[in-house]
Amino acid sequence: MDLIRIGDKVISLSRISSYTEQILLARSQGLSQHDVAKKFGVDRSFVSRLETLGELRKGRSIAVIGFPIANPDEVRQLCQDLGVELCWVMTNQERWEYAQSRNGIELVNEIMDLANKFRQFDIVILLASNARVRLMTALLDSRTVIPLVLGETPLSTDVTVDLPLLRQTISAVVDSPETKK
Repeated sequence: MDLIRIGDKVISLSRISSYTEQILLARSQGLSQHDVAKKFGVDRSFVSRLETLGELRKGRSIAVIGFPIANPDEVRQLCQDLGVELCWVMTNQERWEYAQSRNGIELVNEIMDLANKFRQFDIVILLASNARVRLMTALLDSRTVIPLVLGETPLSTDVTVDLPLLRQTISAVVDSPETKK
């Protein structure tokens, strides 16, 4: 139900949702709380409270890349639960379908675009074989990469990610002293 009654007022939940989304998107695009409050005709403290209400975590931006993963849904769910901004994991079959659905130049261009996208994260956790970890670390900034090696190259079968280890790794990054600066 979109409309609810509170006393003599009729409230539209979709309108609240839309305004909330617009306010937070404006903040994510770099506007200050003050500027957003002025733009939407609300108090600055309201903008702050919205951010606090939806906050999953503070600190560094984190991405997780992994293949070939036997439990991609569980990895995605864990990443979502911990506030990881980007989780890109694939099974071995998905990896091959991705590579084979593009011609050579398209694949190279997409890989370079993805590397550029991942370079924008403070931390990238890599879940891959030893040689793939070395290659992706070279494509990215090695100071921002945390490798979790799934096995020796070549990995031709899916590997189950140790979820407690991944949780511990993400939590360690989130709770690191640099995060609290």
